[in-house]
Amino acid sequence: MEGRARGSLPFVGMIMVVLAQAGNMVVMKMAMSDGINKYTMVFYCNALSSLVLLPCPLIISRRSGSCPPLTFAVLCKIFLLALLGFAAQMCGYVGIDYSSPVLGTAMMNLIPAFTFILAIILRMEKVNWKSWSTQAKLVGTITSILGAFVVTLYRGPPVLRSPRPPSVQPHRRLPFLLLQQSNWILGGFLLAAQAFLLASSYILQAFILKEYPAVLNLMFYVMFFLTILSGLLSFITARELQSWILKVNVGLIAILYSGVVAVAFGSTLGTWCVKRAGPVYVSMFKPLGIVFAVGLGFLFLGEMLHLGSLIGALVIVMGFHTAVWAKSKEEEKAIEGSGVGGSFASSSHDTPLLQNQASSV
Repeated sequence: MEGRARGSLPFVGMIMVVLAQAGNMVVMKMAMSDGINKYTMVFYCNALSSLVLLPCPLIISRRSGSCPPLTFAVLCKIFLLALLGFAAQMCGYVGIDYSSPVLGTAMMNLIPAFTFILAIILRMEKVNWKSWSTQAKLVGTITSILGAFVVTLYRGPPVLRSPRPPSVQPHRRLPFLLLQQSNWILGGFLLAAQAFLLASSYILQAFILKEYPAVLNLMFYVMFFLTILSGLLSFITARELQSWILKVNVGLIAILYSGVVAVAFGSTLGTWCVKRAGPVYVSMFKPLGIVFAVGLGFLFLGEMLHLGSLIGALVIVMGFHTAVWAKSKEEEKAIEGSGVGGSFASSSHDTPLLQNQASSV
């Protein structure tokens, strides 16, 4: 019973992570529609996250005595992880500015495919194409991606109108009418690039956590490097003093939410889930984000709820449930075969990289 409860923790954690990320896309869209500079906003968010995580390497690890040595080789890998994260951040913010949170979360459905392909290439994921569980994972992932395309490409008649007035201009929030416009296409390419960069970062996280399993310390160093990188870009692109002045408006709320909830909490929790369950398991939750984005956009951006959104959300949930169910069956079978209990890990039990780490967070 205790092993089952421990195994459910990554599931609950990833639900919280996806909800935090979907909410971040919505508040960032509101802030950018209100006129805040996207580059300075990224810098402030990263700086705030670094401050929130600062006590981790100074207090928590020293008190527990579980902090592994930080070698130069590990530090270089952490910097590379921060570089991937910074590139993903910029692609995501600019892509959402050109499109919408719904398209942003829809493109995140490419992450499971990218992660799965990279994991197979690097032999981090064991694949048995004749196994029903592998086939179920593939069917579930493909179904979720198809559901995301339904949400993005088919709007259908309006089912329910939002109680809030639209917070962005109609031409910026109607994906169906923008499929042929250059900004929308550019936003889609940037968001697809973000999905690939995030998938690559999940793989790299798994490698780093093998050598340096202190999740909170790892995230602090990542956010520290992100702050430096985003600060350099902001000073180059935003030279007007007005771009750096914060006001008590939706921009400040977006920075506080993104820095504390989405990045400091969400990214750290997501890294812990990578450590416990592996990058493929974590990536399977991304299709669920579009369900949250549609609902949050309805409540806070004044977007109407259309039939296509409802149908696509239902398809996504079905695919997501199928993939996670197949993954859980793989783990139960592996646990029964080994005769030991434990939490969800990657299906690659022959590969030590993705096995469950016993060290503490």
